[in-house]
Amino acid sequence: MTSPTPHQPQQTPGAQQSAQAPESAEVPQQAQAPQTPQEPTPYEETRIERAIGRGFGRVTGRALAPYQTAVIRIGFSATWLLFLLREWPHRAVLYGPDSPWSLDMARRLLDGNHAFSVLPWSDSRGWFECVYLVAIVASALLMLGWRTRTMSVLFMVGVISLQNRSIFIGDGGDNVIHLMSMYLVLTRCGQVWSLDARRAKRAAAAASGGDESGGTPTASRDLPGIILWAVLGLGLAVAQLSGNYGLDWSEGGPVPHIGWSLVLWGLWLTHGVWWAVQRYAPGEPRIVLDTLAKLAHNGALLVIMIEVCLIYATAGWYKIQGSRWQDGTAVYYPMHLDYFSPWPALSELLGSNGVIVMLITYGTVIVQVAFPFTLFNRRLKNVLLVAMICEHLSIAFLLGLPFFSLAMVAADAVFLPTNFLTWLSARVSGLRKRLFPRGGPDRPAEGAGGGEPEARTEHGGGGHTLVG
Repeated sequence: MTSPTPHQPQQTPGAQQSAQAPESAEVPQQAQAPQTPQEPTPYEETRIERAIGRGFGRVTGRALAPYQTAVIRIGFSATWLLFLLREWPHRAVLYGPDSPWSLDMARRLLDGNHAFSVLPWSDSRGWFECVYLVAIVASALLMLGWRTRTMSVLFMVGVISLQNRSIFIGDGGDNVIHLMSMYLVLTRCGQVWSLDARRAKRAAAAASGGDESGGTPTASRDLPGIILWAVLGLGLAVAQLSGNYGLDWSEGGPVPHIGWSLVLWGLWLTHGVWWAVQRYAPGEPRIVLDTLAKLAHNGALLVIMIEVCLIYATAGWYKIQGSRWQDGTAVYYPMHLDYFSPWPALSELLGSNGVIVMLITYGTVIVQVAFPFTLFNRRLKNVLLVAMICEHLSIAFLLGLPFFSLAMVAADAVFLPTNFLTWLSARVSGLRKRLFPRGGPDRPAEGAGGGEPEARTEHGGGGHTLVG
């Protein structure tokens, strides 16, 4: 017999539902239980991305090499100023109406090479004298650092106008001044060692009650800057409406498809916008313009450095191809030319020694060829930099080319170490205080404590001025 099948106790429908309720209730609770979110893996920048970020922050965060650009500003403006003053008795023969290269010949040449000059605008002697005087005044004020933004433009116009008037006068130093005058327009060359920097520092101290924590000083009206800006704009408008030579919008400018009219009007409007933004919109608009100005400054600084390297590299490699430089006798010949012998006895003494001539000849080639390759080695670069400066000083003294040598020394200054320049600034400041003592407590020499200028350099060193 089979055992009876055990009967399960019967449950009522309500009991079945209540018994199944806990199971059915647990399912949605488990399904709806909040899941612990996994923390996202932090993004790690690659080495290349970090390098690019640091580089971008460096070129947009501050205007680099303030002391070097100040030396370049002082050096080139002083060189051109001394040249104009020395040639003052001969100015009409060199660039004026008495020149063998007549104004009509200059106009025909300028029409062919599309160079710019304001001298062909008028045949009168008064116009030539005015341009020559403006070039002298602009050079002196740029050297002192007064309204450096405006004076750099006037300095450029004076340099290219006089040099393009008589292109057969000059030497390699004039070509360097010609190029550097255009690069200086884009630099903040008045951050230190300038009247603009001193005025900006005093304005910031007066506006912030002596607080130099980087706060933005209250903008002033700057009446002299407004008058200067208005006068220059009026003069440019008169020249433009008169249809003078060289004022084209899309041809004959420093850059392809950009004429000198567009360049000059653009600079004039930029100065006005800069002043208006600093006075009425000191927030984000000013930050944007300040960043663009820093980019322009650092870009122009890079171009100046590349230009100097190209000058030495091309000069050195062309010398290598010459037979006289190869046999070590090239220096002998200019020392025996009357035109390049201001000290005939000294030139004869050096030129008669074959060993000295050979050492100078080969040393010149080695230094010029090797210098661009030593920029990444600070100590070796400084040694060759001293050698090149001594070479140019010897050229000025032995061959009678002072302005060429001064121009090249000023160009070499872009590679001078900042520590040396700040040390030199401290020594000069100490000497000035001893010679011209003033009342009141002594303050530390400006720039003596480090390689960078104070906070005023972050805003261009020009203060809240319309043209400065």
